[in-house]
Amino acid sequence: MFLKNDENISRRDFINRAGVIAAAGMLAPEITSASTHLPKPMKTIRIKNVNSNFEREPLNPYRFKGSAITDSWQAISLLESESGTRKIGIGTQGVLWSDSKVFAGHSESAGNALMYAMTERSLQMIKGTTFSDPVKLLDDILPEVLAYGKKITGNPDLRKTFALNALVSVDNAAWLLYAKENNIDQFDKLIPAAYQPGLPHRHEKVASIPSFSVGTSAERIKQAADEGYFIMKLKTGSAGTQQEMIEKDIAFLSAVHKAIGHYETPYTQNGKIPYYFDANGRYEKKETLLRFLDHARKIGAFDQIAVIEEPFEERNEAFVGDMGVRVAADESAHTVEDAAHRIELGYSAIAVKAIAKTLSMTMKITQLAYEKKVPCFCADLTVNPILVDWNKNVAARLQPFPGMTVGLQETNGHQYYKNWEKLMTYHPKKDGSWVRTQKGVYLTDATFYAESGGILTPSPHYEEMFETAQ
Repeated sequence: MFLKNDENISRRDFINRAGVIAAAGMLAPEITSASTHLPKPMKTIRIKNVNSNFEREPLNPYRFKGSAITDSWQAISLLESESGTRKIGIGTQGVLWSDSKVFAGHSESAGNALMYAMTERSLQMIKGTTFSDPVKLLDDILPEVLAYGKKITGNPDLRKTFALNALVSVDNAAWLLYAKENNIDQFDKLIPAAYQPGLPHRHEKVASIPSFSVGTSAERIKQAADEGYFIMKLKTGSAGTQQEMIEKDIAFLSAVHKAIGHYETPYTQNGKIPYYFDANGRYEKKETLLRFLDHARKIGAFDQIAVIEEPFEERNEAFVGDMGVRVAADESAHTVEDAAHRIELGYSAIAVKAIAKTLSMTMKITQLAYEKKVPCFCADLTVNPILVDWNKNVAARLQPFPGMTVGLQETNGHQYYKNWEKLMTYHPKKDGSWVRTQKGVYLTDATFYAESGGILTPSPHYEEMFETAQ
């Protein structure tokens, strides 16, 4: 047939085309038996009803990006399918992290209210619609939610991360509904085949990385090291002019290195404590960051810098692959396309946040990073204990970070939530062996994987919020 249509067809083309037919069972009937191993089609789910709510949680002031947050809104979204199945997703709002202009232009409560309005808008958009793939559902609604956010914030340059943050609870609810409707009972089975290569590992331990805001004393950081924490997120980018900032940051680096630079840990290949700095885009010029790195060399701290996260504001297109350190993208890697661009600019790590940019977008980014051979780790958004385990399910499956022997996950909620222990009681598996940090790590044992960190188990506290809506 092919030769008749194209007498000049090459032997290679013929073999390739024949292979396609064979795969369809037209040339080799026995190959069709492989179809029994193909993923079964996922159920089409119609969203009959939606609902939402939120809770405000007070924080000890968390200072970064030249400002501070003192109030954390927990957004809760409910999706009910036509079959009567109801699932509840949770999201923690991070207005300052996701768009500092919105934070600066409004009161803290107003900024949170704007993000929550975007969550509610997305729920109304998907009510009455159908989906069979949560990733595609997110892709379908993200542009309109972002456009709505630009309108209500009055910010035509609203960052995509702001919209993604608003969609976390909706995305989580969609994944939980998808799992229930398709009889999926474990996170490993939840990951679509296209994204499994990017999440192949099963770490037995995941580092619990606390975060210290700008201005934290070296003594406090030493105390954490004494408690067993071996890698800590250290916020730089001090308030003030660029000159004032770099002077304070250099002094901070010196104090930290003097306090803990000699500590040893079994979780790094060189046995030394690694430094993880996050400037949250405060450095305006590459030369200023190079001054910081030159000082690190001068005091013998350079080789212990594992990663520097988001030194520049995202419109700064400076190439960072020639500074001798691993530079990570975080909030600038909004989407998989943005992550690809950061990699082109020399960023050699990506901080992924299933709890801030949705699980759907995170799967796409981790797969891209795997294909580009760029390591990932999980960063926090000062989220509640249940969301810590959403992030932990990703962190435990990422390939080892260079120089480390365990998975990496920042988690700082215990430092900043005033009512952290109360929030712990909302976790459906609060007594799980993996839930609390033990000497600087989470024990992601067989029980953790068997129970998916508890994220597929309903939380009575959040279920009760919607009991009257049945």
